[in-house]
This record gives sequence, structure tokens and C-alpha cells, in this order.
Amino acid sequence: MLLRSNALKSLCALVMAMAVLGGTTLPTAAQASTTNAKTKKAQVKKVPVKKPVAAKTAAASRKTATRKVSVARAKTPVQARRSKVMQPTAKAGAVKVSSSHLRAVKAEPAAAVMQTAIAAPSPSMAPRMGLRDSADHLDFNSNVALVIDQQTQEVLFSKNDHAVLPIASLTKLMTGLVVVDEKLDMNEPITITRDDIDTLKGSGSRLAVGTTLTRGEMMHLALMSSENRAANALGRTYPGGMREFVRLMNAKAAQLGMHDTRYVEPTGLSSDNRSSARDLATLVSAAYERPMLRDLSTSPGYEVDVGRRTLQYNNSNRLVKSPDWDIGLQKTGYISEAGRCLVMQARVAGRQLIMVFLDATGKLGRLQDAERVRRWVENRGGDVLTTERARPQG
Repeated sequence: MLLRSNALKSLCALVMAMAVLGGTTLPTAAQASTTNAKTKKAQVKKVPVKKPVAAKTAAASRKTATRKVSVARAKTPVQARRSKVMQPTAKAGAVKVSSSHLRAVKAEPAAAVMQTAIAAPSPSMAPRMGLRDSADHLDFNSNVALVIDQQTQEVLFSKNDHAVLPIASLTKLMTGLVVVDEKLDMNEPITITRDDIDTLKGSGSRLAVGTTLTRGEMMHLALMSSENRAANALGRTYPGGMREFVRLMNAKAAQLGMHDTRYVEPTGLSSDNRSSARDLATLVSAAYERPMLRDLSTSPGYEVDVGRRTLQYNNSNRLVKSPDWDIGLQKTGYISEAGRCLVMQARVAGRQLIMVFLDATGKLGRLQDAERVRRWVENRGGDVLTTERARPQG
């Protein structure tokens, strides 16, 4: 024990000596206690400083989030839906769709989508027949064209004139021809019914169900403004009904030698009503012989009294109002399968001409083609022009 105590004292003395030689003073027990207290105090001070900062940041975040929620709630229903659509949830294997497409589908009512689907136009038949590949000397917009001198029957211009295509409302010219030739009472009242509503193309009409006009007024609107319900009513009210009326339309076509022509209804809404430019020139020539058809088809405008209202109708062919034209008979037509069509009888530079334009591109294409013919005949006298496709085969 004595040896162990002496060794401990020697060790302590050695440590004290080293401290003195190094210039360092060892802290006393009291000093060590004070230092430890200061360290703890500093640690205690640091912790409260950090906690308020964190709390303040969290509070600010909650405040910002609250603000964002308030703004989102203030948005309109459409904006809210758009916000949802702009951040679609991605799923594994899902097909990616653009946000703009999603917005359109999300916002558009089902009825509007259905209406869009119904109204979507199908291409005309001419491209499928390769008719749009044919050029011509007058650079027509129409893929089928025919110009004939009515008196001499000389063909001045022809382009794909034997092609059989849908003819749209050019059909109404035959409808009028049958009504006139059958000598029906033009003063007889005819009432529009639900049977006259267009369920094929969904076209509208200002002639509401229950509207009553005379047969003559129905004829006027059908030929001048291409009014579909009026044309359908003319066929529906024929003695014997619609089927008999359509039979007479085809019988009249056969009688005139229109062998490329077939009718299934009196309006032209069906693409199954078809003919060729040659046959239509024959129809125009026959219709021109009926003064009523000349007068009604070229009338610039017409008013009809419907109850307490007066409806103003205008001609679908703006050329009838032009001082540059002397038009004796005309009819326009359009459905997507037929393109824009026009037949006319007109006096140009002293010559009686019959013009047929089918499947014209552009809203004004058929009228521009008619103007080209007029200028060509006035300036050059109508030199005979044809295209390769217009020549008879065989």
C-alpha cells in the first residue's frame, strides 16, 4: 500500500512539472465547474433561437398554402377543371395525351361532341375517282366541267364530263320539272311536317314544323334558296306519295335520255342522287323550256309570311344579282360528297350557253369558274377547248 501511494504521488508531481514547463495552468475544480455551466448555458440559448425560426417558417408556409387554396377556390368551375387537367396523374403503361386535347374533351359537352361528329365532312367522290389529277386550259376549280352552245349544241369546253358523281341540290331542278309537268295546283296549301326534317345531314331550316305555304311558294324557295324542307314537302304531298314522285323523277330522266342519272329523293341530301355533266346539261336545256322554272330559279330574293313573321330568302347564286350576267336559269348544290356544284343557262357575248360545274374546290370556286368562262367567251369567242379525260372512251 505504501508503495502504491508513493507511485501515485510521483505521477501527480510529474504531471504538475510538465504543466509548469509548458506554460499551461490546469483549471481548478471550481474553474472546471464554471466552464461546464457556461457551455450548458450556451447550448440552452441556441436551442430556443432555432425553434422560433423553424416555427416562423412553418407558419409562413401554412399561410402561403392557405393563400393558394383560397385562390383556387376563387377560380371559376372551368378554370378549376383546367387546373386538374393540366396535372394528370401518370400511370404505368398509359397512353400520353396532350393537355390541350384533354382540356377540349373535358370542357366540351357530350352533345357538342356528338354534333361535331355528325357535322364532320367526308371527302367528295372526285378524288377517289382520280379526277383531281386532271388539268385544263382554263385552270378551273371544278373537277368536272362542261360548256355547251345551247343553240348549236357545240361543246366549247369539257372536262371529265362523263364522270358520274353525286349532284347534291342540283336534284331540285328535276323536282321542279316533275311538279310543273304534272300540272299540280300551285295555290294548294302545303304544311311542313316532321317527315320533312333532314335526318340524313342534319341541315337546318327556317320553315318550322307546322308552317303552311302554297305549293308555288314551296317551289320558289326550293329552286331559289335550295330550301330542303320545301323540296321534300313537294315530293311528299304528290298524289301517290314520295315513292311515286321519285319514280316520276327517274322516268323523266329516262325520257330525256339522261342514262347516267339516278334519283332516290327530291332534295339532293342523299349522295345516291347521281348524274354526269352531260346529263345535267340535258336537264338544264329541258328546264329552260319551262318559264316558271326560269323565273323562280333566277329570282334574287323572296319574302314569305309565316304567322306574324315575314321571312326573307335570297338566291343561293350571287351571280343573278350581278349586272355582268344575263342568267336564264340556274341551280346551286352542295353536300360534302359532291363538293360545290352549279348549273346555269346564260347569255354571254350574244351566245346562249349552258354551263355545268361539279365538285368545285373552295367556297367561291364554282362562281369563279363561271366568271372564267364568261371572260374567255367575251375575249376569245369561246374557242373549243377539251381535255383528254373529257373525250369519250372506246
